[in-house]
Amino acid sequence: MIDFINFYLIPGLTLGSIYALGAVGISMIFGILRFAHFAHGDLMTVGAYAALTAVWVLGIPALAAIPIAIVFTCLVALMADRLFYKPLRDLPTIYTVIASFGVALMLRSLVQTFWGTDSEVYMTGFQKPVVLFDIFRVATRHLQIIIATALLTLALHLFLSRTQMGKSMRAVADDPALASVAGLDTERVIRWTWIIGAGLAAIAGVFVGLDTDVHTNLGWNLLLPMFAAALLGGIGKPLGAIAGGLIIGVAEEICTYPVFGESLISPSYKTAIAFVIMVLILIFRPQGLFKGRLM
Repeated sequence: MIDFINFYLIPGLTLGSIYALGAVGISMIFGILRFAHFAHGDLMTVGAYAALTAVWVLGIPALAAIPIAIVFTCLVALMADRLFYKPLRDLPTIYTVIASFGVALMLRSLVQTFWGTDSEVYMTGFQKPVVLFDIFRVATRHLQIIIATALLTLALHLFLSRTQMGKSMRAVADDPALASVAGLDTERVIRWTWIIGAGLAAIAGVFVGLDTDVHTNLGWNLLLPMFAAALLGGIGKPLGAIAGGLIIGVAEEICTYPVFGESLISPSYKTAIAFVIMVLILIFRPQGLFKGRLM
């Protein structure tokens, strides 16, 4: 049981935390702007490389570089919205979806142009694990990621439930036409949607780099699990997306746990778990666990 917690449950929560932070933006963007944003994974990549540049130039730890990554990624997201998405808002959503594929390719190509295609790391060397109760051994980076995600979840909940902008975002997600008639500034709501989604994506990108490495396909490789997490929690339900991300992350790691000496499935195929969960959700409960918007 101790090995299960140390080597499967904790890494699963870490992976789930990364999925959760990325899925929040996907869920919010669909809930308010009504389209599936396939460039969201590449916003994670942009954030990871922005932090990597800060680590190189300023000599600061990756966690300290997160604010720089957030600002840079938010500017990129707002620029993409202004140039590529806003002119298409009055057209059928398929146009915006296809445009998001184009934005994803452009962002990835720009990252490859400026930073190259080699994998990079934020730090080298061995980090001593944190020992809890003389039993549990948790990698420092895993503990940092899990605690940071919990704090971000609390902050997001308070923002959406207690602030005027959070209430406006929920109103626009429920009925944008009625919200506009009621006098809400929908463009301001959209800008905040991009800021929150891109900011959390940047943090998730930095967490991926902390946990493994930084490479140009970092975000693209995680796009399917993040969409699965958003669907599982319910489209348009940010806190549901966080729950969905944690469930999928833990499920992917647990499925490789050895039973009777052999893993349930090969670790090479664990990413298929997200696809299976997504298909089952679409078939049996398309509104998700928290009864979100139907796609």
